[in-house]
Amino acid sequence: MTNEEAHELSRKRGTSRLIYGTARVVLSPIAGVWYRFKVTGAEYVPKDGPAIIAPNHKSFYDSFFIGLATRRHLHFMAKTELFEGRSARLLSGLGAFPVRRGEADPDALETARLHLDKGRVLALFPEGTRHRDPEQLRAPRKGAGRLAIEAQAPIVPCAITGTDRLFNGWFPRPVKVQVSFAPAIQPSQLEATPEAAADLIENQVWPEVEREFAKLKANPGLLAAIVAALSAGAAGGSIAYSNQHKKKPKRKVVVRRLKRRGKKKSNNPFKR
Repeated sequence: MTNEEAHELSRKRGTSRLIYGTARVVLSPIAGVWYRFKVTGAEYVPKDGPAIIAPNHKSFYDSFFIGLATRRHLHFMAKTELFEGRSARLLSGLGAFPVRRGEADPDALETARLHLDKGRVLALFPEGTRHRDPEQLRAPRKGAGRLAIEAQAPIVPCAITGTDRLFNGWFPRPVKVQVSFAPAIQPSQLEATPEAAADLIENQVWPEVEREFAKLKANPGLLAAIVAALSAGAAGGSIAYSNQHKKKPKRKVVVRRLKRRGKKKSNNPFKR
């Protein structure tokens, strides 16, 4: 599927009810049981009309968990390379549309605008790309603010944790994934200028995201806390055992030649 075809399909159809609904039915039990998926503040997502959800970004899977966290169908950007294979139609049905990374992409912006014009929900990551640091967030960009002002769409600050530790190689880890929404921020009476967009994101939206993120990090869940405590205890015990059983360095053995009490009798007739 070409970029043009992917954008055209996304603008016209949005999500596929069949694909989106099937994915939700299949993934919701897995998320709830294996990842102990927890959602708070879902009531802050508007029940109808255009809206932008502005989460932090830790993993490729962020959009899918946020999609499970709200009843409304979510639309989001994904790197254009993902639409070159057989999964293109599946991704499109799940609400994804392509964006070229590292450069301005007017096609992606136009698709985003059209989704908002049609009263749909967008997930836009203000950080722009995934941030690997598990404890910190990257400084936000103003693109989501500009779109919100132009469409007069409320922005819902959102934090997500746990998605950066979903897998150990190919094996899924039983980590806790949490999503928390904050009350929507209305961009009414703001002009669509770079300064207003930056102020909206940097001074109103992002502080709420950071606050929700800090709450989630401070409350990882009972099982996660127990595992962390056991891991810390095991590590401490291992260090103590290692120190107790640490091999002492071998002393250098100094070999000394002992003087013989008597000289050996020499066979040399000239030496007496």
